[in-house]
Amino acid sequence: MFDRETAVVIGLGKSGLAAAKALRANGARVIATDEKPREALSGAIAASENAGARFVSAGMLADALAGVTLAVLSPGVPPKSAVLQIVRDAKIPVVGEIELAYRLCAGPIIAVTGTKGKSTTTALICHMLRACGRDVRVGGNIGDPLIEQVAGAGPHTWCVAEVSSFQLETIVQFRPRISVVLNVAPDHLDRYRSMEEYTAAKFRIFENQANGDTAIINLDDPLLGALVPRLERRGLAIRGYRVRDVEALIGRAGIPLAGEHNVRNVAAALLAAAAAGCGLERAREATRSFTALPHRLQEVAQIDGILYVDDSKATNPQATIAALSSYERPIVLIAGGRAKGTDFRELGAAIRARAKALIVIGESAPVLAGLAGNIPGESASSMEDALARARRYAHSGDVVLLSPACASFDMFGSAEERGERFARAVRSLQETVHAQ
Repeated sequence: MFDRETAVVIGLGKSGLAAAKALRANGARVIATDEKPREALSGAIAASENAGARFVSAGMLADALAGVTLAVLSPGVPPKSAVLQIVRDAKIPVVGEIELAYRLCAGPIIAVTGTKGKSTTTALICHMLRACGRDVRVGGNIGDPLIEQVAGAGPHTWCVAEVSSFQLETIVQFRPRISVVLNVAPDHLDRYRSMEEYTAAKFRIFENQANGDTAIINLDDPLLGALVPRLERRGLAIRGYRVRDVEALIGRAGIPLAGEHNVRNVAAALLAAAAAGCGLERAREATRSFTALPHRLQEVAQIDGILYVDDSKATNPQATIAALSSYERPIVLIAGGRAKGTDFRELGAAIRARAKALIVIGESAPVLAGLAGNIPGESASSMEDALARARRYAHSGDVVLLSPACASFDMFGSAEERGERFARAVRSLQETVHAQ
């Protein structure tokens, strides 16, 4: 497909390396670049070269762009990147990895986006479709890059993609057969100049959809509900849902996930599976056998009657607000990390209403502590310290909830690492208690 073309891949993270490999496999010559210093890229450079790409440092890139016809941008590269500007100055078209995956995908795509709930809903759709006997691949912002998953997909293979606002910024032709938008709430305002700009990036998921395509929309979200007339005029089949609809359809007892937000996620997944031709009864049965994804309201252990829950993937205030609303039991909340330009005032109100104590960590600790009002709490220097302090406030029947409302990069390499540290500390506590 890319014979006689030369492409430059910007950013040598997971999706960049996957894009380089796919481009080479489809006949392109590939240049790989990254603005990080060479000494920080030794493994990535070796991987790109093993994939058949030629690495060019950022400082030498301008001289290497003659004959380049396409640039593929990794989603983690910021829009103001100097490397990206060099490519744009050379008038080279820039797309993202999911755009490339779309162009190479032979099967229909279901794309899922939203501020929170994307991964759970994507996994639910995949689980339902497999229960209905469909050939399914899953990728994107969840697990493997989408471009790896579409390789070898046939015309009847459903490719389910979790897509972020960062990924949607760089689409051109990307047209999902079924789009799912779960919600839009403030997030990533350290990257976007306004909530309006962030919302516009999310809504690009609909940009190329037309007659014959389907949009699954959460009608409990007013921003999304307002879109319906415009999308209907373009010939899309609109499948709207509300929490009360799925509770009537499947019953709350049939949803093995905590929280009202997960009722909405199940509603979206059921509608997407139905739009893909999956029978309702099979999809409902699949829901009942679904288990929570790691670091998303994942129960780690119960010790002395206290439930310990890992919700480390709650990286924005709305996700933590949803987590706080998921339990009737008193909550000792562990929160904090690197803020993303979001407003914490609504979260502060939720903490004061739902938490019995607050343990804060990371860069945002002073801000969050200041919002707690009369809620008792402390600041911790590590995850282990946070757990020890949380235990002082927790009693039998309570929940100790890690739900940070922030990114992890001040103290940890990823949200997954943060959650694993919490789970490891909980298991260590469990062993100590059992040994007594």
